[in-house]
Amino acid sequence: MKKLALTLFVSLFFLCTQAQTNTSTATEHPADSKVKFKKENVDFGTTAFNKPVTVNFEFTNVEKQPVLIENVRTSCGCTAPTWTKEPVLPGKSGKVTTTYSANSVGQQNKTIWVKIKGIDQEKELHLTGTVQN
Repeated sequence: MKKLALTLFVSLFFLCTQAQTNTSTATEHPADSKVKFKKENVDFGTTAFNKPVTVNFEFTNVEKQPVLIENVRTSCGCTAPTWTKEPVLPGKSGKVTTTYSANSVGQQNKTIWVKIKGIDQEKELHLTGTVQN
């Protein structure tokens, strides 16, 4: 009986350890193997109504090949993106710049999706802050 209990305990311990390992790798985004963003979530703080806010999301190419951002889109028309259009060489940096036109009062949460060439799943970035009247 003791051997059975010990065997069950060891098996459960091993399964739990394996599940934790699988969970940690499942949360990595495919783009993380090509680029590393300094920040994926930027809080612009508090701004005034109708005052545009510009934020840079800087990244570094961690790939051994040049990396190209194919497209950037946002969750609403109030957030206008621009980005490094030419291929970013290995070890070099680029950026995605968003200008948010603060046209509504209160807590804001905007999403920016970055499409990197060769990766189907877009990288998600977030812009948050508060707009006061």
